[in-house]
Amino acid sequence: MKISYDEKEDILFIRFSDERVVKDVSYGWNVTAGMTEHGLGQITVLDAEKDGVLPLEAPESLLKLHA
Repeated sequence: MKISYDEKEDILFIRFSDERVVKDVSYGWNVTAGMTEHGLGQITVLDAEKDGVLPLEAPESLLKLHA
Protein backbone atom coordinates (compact mmCIF):
# COMPACT_ATOMS: atom_id res chain seq x y z
CA MET A 1 0.00 0.00 0.00
CA LYS A 2 1.21 3.50 -0.80
CA ILE A 3 -0.35 6.76 0.39
CA SER A 4 0.51 10.06 -1.25
CA TYR A 5 -0.85 13.57 -0.90
CA ASP A 6 -0.59 16.56 -3.23
CA GLU A 7 -0.73 19.63 -0.96
CA LYS A 8 -1.10 22.10 -3.82
CA GLU A 9 -4.14 20.34 -5.29
CA ASP A 10 -5.41 18.87 -1.96
CA ILE A 11 -5.66 15.35 -3.40
CA LEU A 12 -5.17 12.18 -1.33
CA PHE A 13 -4.19 9.07 -3.29
CA ILE A 14 -4.20 5.60 -1.73
CA ARG A 15 -2.83 2.75 -3.86
CA PHE A 16 -3.49 -0.84 -2.81
CA SER A 17 -2.22 -2.60 -5.93
CA ASP A 18 0.03 -1.97 -8.92
CA GLU A 19 -2.50 -3.72 -11.16
CA ARG A 20 -4.02 -1.70 -13.99
CA VAL A 21 -7.29 0.07 -13.17
CA VAL A 22 -10.05 -1.15 -15.49
CA LYS A 23 -12.99 0.79 -14.04
CA ASP A 24 -13.50 3.91 -11.91
CA VAL A 25 -16.46 4.11 -9.54
CA SER A 26 -17.43 7.52 -8.09
CA TYR A 27 -18.74 7.91 -4.55
CA GLY A 28 -20.00 11.47 -4.45
CA TRP A 29 -18.22 14.19 -6.39
CA ASN A 30 -14.84 13.87 -4.66
CA VAL A 31 -14.11 10.17 -4.05
CA THR A 32 -13.20 7.71 -6.79
CA ALA A 33 -12.42 4.01 -6.38
CA GLY A 34 -10.20 2.51 -9.08
CA MET A 35 -11.10 -1.11 -9.64
CA THR A 36 -8.71 -3.71 -11.07
CA GLU A 37 -9.66 -7.11 -12.45
CA HIS A 38 -9.18 -8.52 -8.93
CA GLY A 39 -10.85 -5.82 -6.79
CA LEU A 40 -10.04 -2.43 -5.31
CA GLY A 41 -6.77 -1.02 -6.63
CA GLN A 42 -6.79 2.60 -5.52
CA ILE A 43 -8.81 5.41 -3.95
CA THR A 44 -8.56 9.09 -4.89
CA VAL A 45 -10.03 11.82 -2.67
CA LEU A 46 -10.33 15.40 -3.94
CA ASP A 47 -10.37 18.28 -1.40
CA ALA A 48 -9.09 15.82 1.19
CA GLU A 49 -7.92 18.30 3.84
CA LYS A 50 -10.70 20.80 3.12
CA ASP A 51 -13.35 18.10 3.69
CA GLY A 52 -11.70 16.76 6.86
CA VAL A 53 -10.30 13.49 5.50
CA LEU A 54 -6.81 14.67 6.48
CA PRO A 55 -5.04 14.34 8.77
CA LEU A 56 -5.45 10.58 8.73
CA GLU A 57 -5.90 8.99 12.15
CA ALA A 58 -3.28 6.21 12.05
CA PRO A 59 0.18 5.50 13.45
CA GLU A 60 3.00 7.36 11.66
CA SER A 61 4.69 4.04 10.88
CA LEU A 62 1.64 3.02 8.83
CA LEU A 63 1.13 6.24 6.88
CA LYS A 64 4.52 7.09 5.31
CA LEU A 65 3.07 10.05 3.39
CA HIS A 66 4.94 11.17 0.28
CA ALA A 67 4.43 14.58 -1.34
